[in-house]
Amino acid sequence: MKRFAIHAIVFLAALLAASRAAQAQQGAQRDPHIGYVYPAGGQQGTIFQASVGGEFLDGASEVFVSGQGVAAAVLEYVKPLTPQQATQLRDQIKELVERKRSALGIGPPGGSRPSTRASTRPDTQPDTRAATRPVWTADDEKLLAQLRQKLGTFVRRPSSPAIAETVIVQITLAADAAPGQRELRLKTPTGLTNPLIFCVGQLPEFSQKPAHETTAREARAGATQAQEREMSITLPAIANGQIMPGSVDRYRFEARQGQHLVIAVTARALIPYLADAVPGWFEAAVSLQDAKGNELAYDDHFRFDPDPVLYFEVPQDGQYTIDIRDALYRGRQDFVYRMEIGELPFITSIFPLGGKAGATTTVTLSGWNLPAGELTQDVANKAAGISPIVASQGALLSNAKPFMTDTLPECLQAKPSDRQDKAQFVRLPIIVNGRIEHPGDWHVFRFEGRTGQQVVAEVYARRLGSPLDSVLKLTNAQGNQIAFNDDYEDKGAGLVTHQADSWLTATLPAAGTYYLHLGDAQDKGGPEYAYRLRISDPRPDFELRAFPSSINVRPGGTVAFAVCAIRRDGFSGEVDLSLKDAPPGFILDGAVIPANQDQVRLTLTAPPTFEDQTIDLHVEGQAIIYGRQVVHEAVPAEEMMQAFAYKHLVPVDALAVSLVGRAMNRNSMQLMDATPVRIPAGGWARLYFSVPRARLAASGQVQLELSDPPDGISVREVSPANGGVELVLQCDAEKIKPGLSGNLIVDAFVERTVPSPKDKTTTTTRRVPLGTLPAIPFQIVSR
Repeated sequence: MKRFAIHAIVFLAALLAASRAAQAQQGAQRDPHIGYVYPAGGQQGTIFQASVGGEFLDGASEVFVSGQGVAAAVLEYVKPLTPQQATQLRDQIKELVERKRSALGIGPPGGSRPSTRASTRPDTQPDTRAATRPVWTADDEKLLAQLRQKLGTFVRRPSSPAIAETVIVQITLAADAAPGQRELRLKTPTGLTNPLIFCVGQLPEFSQKPAHETTAREARAGATQAQEREMSITLPAIANGQIMPGSVDRYRFEARQGQHLVIAVTARALIPYLADAVPGWFEAAVSLQDAKGNELAYDDHFRFDPDPVLYFEVPQDGQYTIDIRDALYRGRQDFVYRMEIGELPFITSIFPLGGKAGATTTVTLSGWNLPAGELTQDVANKAAGISPIVASQGALLSNAKPFMTDTLPECLQAKPSDRQDKAQFVRLPIIVNGRIEHPGDWHVFRFEGRTGQQVVAEVYARRLGSPLDSVLKLTNAQGNQIAFNDDYEDKGAGLVTHQADSWLTATLPAAGTYYLHLGDAQDKGGPEYAYRLRISDPRPDFELRAFPSSINVRPGGTVAFAVCAIRRDGFSGEVDLSLKDAPPGFILDGAVIPANQDQVRLTLTAPPTFEDQTIDLHVEGQAIIYGRQVVHEAVPAEEMMQAFAYKHLVPVDALAVSLVGRAMNRNSMQLMDATPVRIPAGGWARLYFSVPRARLAASGQVQLELSDPPDGISVREVSPANGGVELVLQCDAEKIKPGLSGNLIVDAFVERTVPSPKDKTTTTTRRVPLGTLPAIPFQIVSR
């Protein structure tokens, strides 16, 4: 009850900003977008249909699924009916019904049926009505049924316009398609959609019918989706469904005594964040019952993961049921789940959480239905980083757990080391692999330091699937605290909503002995509470995220996107960006992340010779750190909003660029001033753009506006000047101080007067976009 109350409070608070946030996002985003795929996967060697819900999907023509062994094609596009279209359908249905009644000799509803008995009056004339009745054919009956079915899909107020359109696709999975997660995108005339997770499974699949919202007719009749849908399945299996408001999906199956069943739900993992729902994802809850309806097990999360997992030892032969619903009884078409049920291998935890790069590590596995308690992780040919660990039971693969490798020396935490007088001595740099094995446990590590030495301590636990909520404390030999940290936000961990890992740095005041204390902030513990603790000098470095992961641009056109720098251990220098192995003609402008800044918006200009193609693009960044060049490739990502407010960078497989539409002349407008443009804080700056005469003659007065500028920089004036356009920028000194630098993104357009679509005797003003200009670097300077 307490948990529900907290969610309710958050929901009520979010409603205050929800409408404005949704409208702002809706107005700013006109690119094709998908919000769910149902079912979100299928079994190897099968062919099936799936529904893809989204917005601006008209004309969808292709389906792209990452990896090998998957073929997909678009079958149908279904756009929601407008109220006007629904009215027209009702009129058509009414006319058909009246014609049918007339053809069958049936009176109007509520009236008396005409008598069919022959008249006995001698003066009665022959009845000619039958000869003049309209004919009612099988085709007419079919058309009436089709119109009624189409009208039945009408929803007067859809719960989310962002998923109101539907594309039906056919998916073919090869028998040897590698199991696991893929990414699915649609291609439309305006470009690629964002990617969504699509799974290739190994088990037989059962799918509920696609969910639909309550129509106006159903609402008047009192029908809702608050109902139970039941299906019988045979184990092992994967069950697919969509949860609607208040509804429950139920699966009935036979099980034998002694079976060790794993029931694992994938829901939040399919769609990590929902922008307009609290807490920001589908929070699935599962309940297992026996044949008499007695609840045997329940869960609505697995440790800190919102997706629940149940383990159940079957007590006797018989029939059992598993129910799944939303924990808060919400629902919508994008509340999609996949639920694995059977005697399946499942890893609950591993130890250690990582090993030394270039070496072999023996990893202890904990979990259910695992063939062995250990496996060998060979990373001899892999660079430092994170890779998955997977176990197998025959041909069946388990869930994956992250395993981290590093180049530093490693050791295991020694026992006992729970007090300062029992502290484990370590020589820096070092990575310690340990476990907080019981509630209230602390681990203490002792090391020798130099005067002025800068030390960094970092815990990797929650980011590697451990439930540990770490806390770090650095003290001197007298027990005086020098540094402390509980939670540290890592923007590179886009799927972690509770940033529970710790990071601290300190400059040692004197030579001597120092102690680093590590524990759980909630005084919890257990064998699964593992960690990797790095103690070392600072290792300045960075990671990059490029988003959005689908970039749509016309040949010869320019489009803006963003690159985020995730800075490590105090690195603050600038990062130069460039394209890696790109086709000729692609150009980046504004390709520098300034020092001390975490993000830049830059532009990509496409060559005019590429038409209607989709390519994978690679962006890399380089920086000078301690006199050496460090290069990292940007990880493609999607910036996803959680519950109206929080934004997360969720890594994806590819940075896909789609070239669509007619080619543009990239030299149609040019900035004639030197860059970076210097804008005085509290003052203004003039920029002059040349515009070809042909463009001026064809388009008229060109207008310019800033796209998502830094808060405090605005357009003061746009005016014609010397056959071109002059843009005056103004800087608010209260919001921006000298020293800020970055890029300005400028969009060009013209306004044309056209006849009003509703009344041809009046006119309206329509904005015609001319395109985005290459990024313009700027600096804020003192007046």
